[in-house]
Amino acid sequence: MITVTGATGNIGRTLVDLLAQEGEEEVVAVSRRDRPATPDAPAVRDVPAAPGVRWIRADVGNAESMRPALTGARALFLVLGGELNAHGESPTLLLDTAVSAGVERVVLVSSQVSATRPDAPSHARLRAFEAAVRASGLDFTILRPGGFASNAFAWAETIRTRRTAFAPFAGTALPVVDPADIAAVAAAALREDGHGGRAYELTGPALISPREQVRAIGEALAEEVTLVELSREEAHAAMTRFMPEEAVTGTLDVLGEPLAAESKVSGDVEAVLGRPAGGFGGWAGRNAAAFK
Repeated sequence: MITVTGATGNIGRTLVDLLAQEGEEEVVAVSRRDRPATPDAPAVRDVPAAPGVRWIRADVGNAESMRPALTGARALFLVLGGELNAHGESPTLLLDTAVSAGVERVVLVSSQVSATRPDAPSHARLRAFEAAVRASGLDFTILRPGGFASNAFAWAETIRTRRTAFAPFAGTALPVVDPADIAAVAAAALREDGHGGRAYELTGPALISPREQVRAIGEALAEEVTLVELSREEAHAAMTRFMPEEAVTGTLDVLGEPLAAESKVSGDVEAVLGRPAGGFGGWAGRNAAAFK
């Protein structure tokens, strides 16, 4: 049995399906949201429904709530959601609960920034989880993705309604990673030996700027999409509506003035999966419906 937290997220949904397809007999899908009661419930599209998947409502930020999801599991996929910026329980409580429940292996999604900017307050919680995972005694793998291709969903509404996207630093390119590749690497680390004690840097195969991303979305739609470049101040004001101040500042620092390590294409996806990482164009093609 494998327990997957964040099961309705961009990584978790794909991971749950991958594990089921690869023959995992039981996958426990964990989310803070309730599973819809009927197949035609409005949120059912967000819920994994593969055979062998069992749904449990729990919160990574509350170790006791996680106990039913961990009992009987041999491996745990751990991703932080709303509790990322919360000042909740010590991560050690969750890892101790996992150990006492019989879990042997944990795969943690951290962030590239946790390593490249070790003093960034926006990633203090992730660094605490990394430390707890390393000290847990479990066989562990840490995944450190760069920016997600799926962050482009932030443009979905204005692209649908106005065929326009708004973003700062339009020409600054970073090797954004397809969440499906993160899920595939996680599946390998959860099911295969040989990944213990490793920290994988996960990026896409090439640098791509917001301007180029918008162009790729336009190609997927077979329509022209315009990018309007925001100033840092305009972007800051927009992002603080849904992100904590320290997270906004840290994100804009990376987007606007990436360090050399943050602009580097990593080969870890290919090393683990035996195939190149997927590009942004492929992600845009698979997700074009979100922008129509």
